[in-house]
Amino acid sequence: MSSDPAHLHQAMLDRLARTNALALEGGGADAISKQHARGKLTARERVEALLDPGTFRELDRFVTHDCTDFGMDDKKVLGDGVVTGYGRIEGRLVYLFAQDFTVFGGSLSAAYARKICKVMDLAMNNGAPIIGLNDSGGARIQEGVASLGGYADIFLRNTLASGVVPQLSAIMGPCAGGAVYSPAITDFIAMVQKTSFMFVTGPDVIKAVTHEDVSKEHLGGASAHTEVSGVAHFSVPDELACLALLRELLSYMPDNNMSEAPRRATTDPVDRTCRQLDTLVPANPNKPYDVKDVITAVADEGRFLEVQPDYAANIVVGFVRLGGRSVGVVANQPAHLAGVLDVASSLKGARFVRFCDAFNIPLWVIEDVPGFLPGVNQEHGGIIKHGAKLLYAFCEATVPKVTLITRKAYGGAYCVMNSKHIRADLNFAWPTAEIAVMGPDGAVNIIFRRELDEASDPVATKAELVEDYRDKFANPYRAAQLGFIDEILVPSSTRARLVEAFDSLQGKRAQNPPRKHGNIPL
Repeated sequence: MSSDPAHLHQAMLDRLARTNALALEGGGADAISKQHARGKLTARERVEALLDPGTFRELDRFVTHDCTDFGMDDKKVLGDGVVTGYGRIEGRLVYLFAQDFTVFGGSLSAAYARKICKVMDLAMNNGAPIIGLNDSGGARIQEGVASLGGYADIFLRNTLASGVVPQLSAIMGPCAGGAVYSPAITDFIAMVQKTSFMFVTGPDVIKAVTHEDVSKEHLGGASAHTEVSGVAHFSVPDELACLALLRELLSYMPDNNMSEAPRRATTDPVDRTCRQLDTLVPANPNKPYDVKDVITAVADEGRFLEVQPDYAANIVVGFVRLGGRSVGVVANQPAHLAGVLDVASSLKGARFVRFCDAFNIPLWVIEDVPGFLPGVNQEHGGIIKHGAKLLYAFCEATVPKVTLITRKAYGGAYCVMNSKHIRADLNFAWPTAEIAVMGPDGAVNIIFRRELDEASDPVATKAELVEDYRDKFANPYRAAQLGFIDEILVPSSTRARLVEAFDSLQGKRAQNPPRKHGNIPL
């Protein structure tokens, strides 16, 4: 062997190059081909598509497992099935891990878990978001409880990071068993259609135990979790669309709970008049309209990133920008179930409100709610407890909160939907607003029951009484007289007035009483 220093240095550089090249091969060419044949990208391809070009810095590339049972000491792959590190999205620092299905089916080992925990710790210490790209067969069985302990280490970090740094999860393949609880704790979950699935127990176990015959897709595919269970927030057609969605979603969020979401310059005039809103609410109070028309009319450039669009459609949540500022929207949807609140919509709304409050994102509430959905299924399903979650979330939130009542605001649902009484900062109404204990028809039936029974023409009498009740109570003026409504707006001025409102509230300082934490009615 040559003792020439230059030669020795070159030999060391060559060794590093060979080791790097070996690590970049993952599970090998055959495994990568199979991954592509499934319509899936590799872990590193996903990372490169997610991050700004050239910004990824991989950590722990040469880590291998330390298992010696079942012949595993002869089966070691550099990186051990997960790619971890940090990079930039629109110039902002993010930490991430991408599970590599080409290596041991992406199964989690103790060493693999330590890699993930390391980047999660770095994210927390540096106040940066953490993104998880999930594609794993689950725990590495050969390692037994060591693998299970690794999952628990990750779950703990997910929990401690909750409300401190944003946590985004993409399900881009299998995510089963205990593995599902890491993304479940994170803030948002996106799933890729046809190639991703989540479940605690798979079809084979279900068939053996309950004799139900179900496919992976029906049990835990993207549609199952975005339409039925509400576990996932987004369903996207392919992986590139999924990664683009994560980039867009992150743009509405701050780096951590001590900072503000980035503001974006807009060419959309903040005082733009929205003429279409003057005639949007139908004259017939029983006729629906689409609340998304309000949102897109007011938002910068008409852009609305809806969250959970396919679940509990009677409430609409998502992100807009108003004058460049990121704002969370919670809106009743009269086009679905008349906009009533029920178990599913209460859960959806409460979770979103708490995310926005945790990360200093102001809330714009659009109210058109006739009440809570009646029925035995709702009562036995816990509508009291679940409705209380939405109430609790609004009461607890200390971010700027602005409510706009477009039409119905009846009963307890009026109170729940960010009313003045639960610390809303500014409460606006359109002239079409109806703020009352209940609708005119129901109120008349109760108040004037005897008069209607004794009337010679009950139909005409009731019509007259309903009209009188509507003039007195089913409007925004009584609430405005009491100070529960701060201003009645011309609908076309809504955008300009909301931008001004949030500008005036940007210095808001509000705190809840000192405590370890509240006891939300889970």
